[in-house]
Amino acid sequence: MAYAHLASVYDQLMADSPYDQWLSWLEQVWSRLGRPAQVIDLGCGTGSIAIPLSKRGYRVTGVDLSAEMLAVAYTKMKQAQTDVTWVEQDMRELSLPPADSVISLCDSLSYLTEEEDVQQTFQRVFEHLNPGGTFLFDVHSPYKILHGFGDNTFTLCEDEVSYIWQCFCDPVRLEVEHQLTFFLRQPSGLYQRVEEEHFQRAYQTVQIIRWLVEAGFEEISVTADFLNEPPANTSERLFFVAKKTRH
Repeated sequence: MAYAHLASVYDQLMADSPYDQWLSWLEQVWSRLGRPAQVIDLGCGTGSIAIPLSKRGYRVTGVDLSAEMLAVAYTKMKQAQTDVTWVEQDMRELSLPPADSVISLCDSLSYLTEEEDVQQTFQRVFEHLNPGGTFLFDVHSPYKILHGFGDNTFTLCEDEVSYIWQCFCDPVRLEVEHQLTFFLRQPSGLYQRVEEEHFQRAYQTVQIIRWLVEAGFEEISVTADFLNEPPANTSERLFFVAKKTRH
């Protein structure tokens, strides 16, 4: 999974995503725990979080595994007349100068489908934070995997892009396979068919907290669905805040 075909239409498909709410959540947390000067955005995609943060005065490094997504992000950055450093890198092997905060939003960490990958990423993030730094991220909840995706099929039919999105859920692993078939309109008026396959997995909240503690984090808190309230059984998106203490 590297968003090879999806990159060109990703922003169109995500047009209704609540980026303003993600940005507000970040700044609410930072207002309590300290405003960072340097921010690393893991799984930055096309820069829809990194670019607005840069416009607000943060020094941002956007990290993504997809060169295609980063190419779109670079174009958007130029149009926004701001400056973000883009790095093509696997978050499990993060290797950058340290930052005051590491963020990973839009359920990017849910693409880590093995427990060892999550643990390794948490350790790399901890090592890349300055003392007192914060780690802010969101993931899909088990409820979202089982009931939001499940074994459902979703469709979209528009002039420029249409898709058939089939989900196949493994309830034991809390993992979903997304099989995506896109029909992209070409300049000729004909449609190109492309296919992508994505996997996402949820983990129990207690597991994630344990892995954060094992990596060295403290002052860990969990909320859900942009509400700043503890998760409920039917919460779909879990928000985690963890801190690297100064000692």
